[in-house]
Amino acid sequence: MSAIAATAVTTAFAVGAYSDARFHISKDLKKLWQQWRANKAYLAAVKENKLSLWYLFEEQVEKSPHSECIWSQTESYTRKEVYEQCCRYANWLLLQGVEPGQWVAIYLQNCAEFMFIWIALWSIGCAPALINHNLRGEALLHVLKNSGSALVLVDAQLADKLSELHETIEKTLGIKVFVVGDFLKMEISQVKSERPDDSFRANVKGDDNQALIFTSGTSGKPKGVPHTVYHGYLYGIHGTKGLEVGSNHRWYQCMPLYHGTGGMVSIICLLSGTTLCIGRKFSASQFWEDIRISRSTCFTIRAMFGNGLRPDVWKRFRDRFGIQTVVEFFGSSEGVFSLRNCCKGDQGDYLIGAVGHHGLLLRQMMREKYVPVLVDTDGDELVRSSVTGYVQRVSYETGGEILVQIPSENVFPGYFLDPIGTSRKFARDVFSQGDLWYRTGDALRRTSDGRWFFLDRLGDTYRWKSENVSTAEVSAILGHYPGVMEAIVYGVSLPQHEGRAGCAALVLDETFATPFDFLNFHEYVCRKLPQYAVPVFLRLGNISTHTHNNKQNKVPLRDQGVDPRRLSSGDRILWTKPGNPGYVAFTQEDWDRVGLLQVKL
Repeated sequence: MSAIAATAVTTAFAVGAYSDARFHISKDLKKLWQQWRANKAYLAAVKENKLSLWYLFEEQVEKSPHSECIWSQTESYTRKEVYEQCCRYANWLLLQGVEPGQWVAIYLQNCAEFMFIWIALWSIGCAPALINHNLRGEALLHVLKNSGSALVLVDAQLADKLSELHETIEKTLGIKVFVVGDFLKMEISQVKSERPDDSFRANVKGDDNQALIFTSGTSGKPKGVPHTVYHGYLYGIHGTKGLEVGSNHRWYQCMPLYHGTGGMVSIICLLSGTTLCIGRKFSASQFWEDIRISRSTCFTIRAMFGNGLRPDVWKRFRDRFGIQTVVEFFGSSEGVFSLRNCCKGDQGDYLIGAVGHHGLLLRQMMREKYVPVLVDTDGDELVRSSVTGYVQRVSYETGGEILVQIPSENVFPGYFLDPIGTSRKFARDVFSQGDLWYRTGDALRRTSDGRWFFLDRLGDTYRWKSENVSTAEVSAILGHYPGVMEAIVYGVSLPQHEGRAGCAALVLDETFATPFDFLNFHEYVCRKLPQYAVPVFLRLGNISTHTHNNKQNKVPLRDQGVDPRRLSSGDRILWTKPGNPGYVAFTQEDWDRVGLLQVKL
């Protein structure tokens, strides 16, 4: 090769490397290649009539039957042992009259049995309805009723909390209740561990269900979202590039398994040959001990998988513990729009804080697929032009609610048994006559170089203790208490604390016969709501502010927060002070102690 030719080749490589670093073409091509391979594998499964995700788990068992599959603080199981347990649960479920195509509700805390039951249901052509174990009272009855289940498996430690609802669940809802305690485990251990026949899975199709996951209820009661086999196969199983999964990894999972993230990541582990290390729940004091004794490589040691990690925490955590890979993602229970950002250590700080990243190629391909639009100040309706009637599009850099163009309503399987809620997720005649779009309900922005950043979840919700809290549901519960004329519920920021703590601005009935009993009120709220949804703070005073269309105006209340120095004259704050019953006065000293982390909320 001549010197001129060699120089030309070197220059071409340099130009190509520069262009790729700037436009990320190779990264986009890898994503498209992964999608093509996943679709090819899916079509092959269709041809063989082996679409049930059970077969993917069975493959991992056959590859390494004696390798560790599930670890917990109390037990450890090889893949063969998990397989046998799944078969026992499957045969037991058949004895209870469960038939292919049915839902079975799981109301369990994190434990190995949760995964046994989930995969056992797949083996007989069924799917689990994953129930938030924090739900109580009417909220729990609501999700059970809307789960379509004929049977619910209940954690032994939660059985007492369900005792008063037991008769209603069995007689009114017609759902059999089984407590997964020592007695049932002993009974199941006597059941044969024979593999359920292929005939139970013969009719599984791509649009059948692999799980029913309930939303947190941002607009009222939780809604059930069916997750199909097709999406589980393509995105959950074969779309695992960069997620640090495989036979050489051990994944520590302390997020609740009923949750979309916790549950689906755990399933990915079992179907990809990754050892699943189950933590009972997140504990700051026990976390690193669990990591050490479980010998985990993922979540913190080599890789961390998260949702909503703050940029300042991201960098400090990565640098302090030497994290090689941080995988941040954006998604919802509905599953129509999702992003993922696999940020490796050699990339520096470029992708910190982003929930996804598209190179030039994907940006061009998705320009008319994912579109940010303007919504009104209440976050409910799309803003339409008074001239054309079409929705107002905004720049990607500014950001807005993301709409997803879809060919038909079949793309979103819908909220289970909730056609009205489902219909609200679609928008028509958005940019042209007859077009169809899916409303994500989430606002994001995308920078000119393709980094996606989450802005806000539209509607009345806030996040506390890693849970989404529906202000509408909390407000309704509070409003039923005698003497409460109105309850305006919102989340407030606290220094040095993640998420937003619940605050309820109360308008009390001044004509009520007896003084308001805040101790009894607190006991009432604790009975009616999950612990994370109980308002930490109450605000009293002249706070009944409304918008021009008679909607509650929470913006000024949210902005003022609970710092006593920022309150309107005459207003006061109460809180659930640790060690004190009920709601008591919140002082400036209390505010300072909260900011110094001298009080554990």
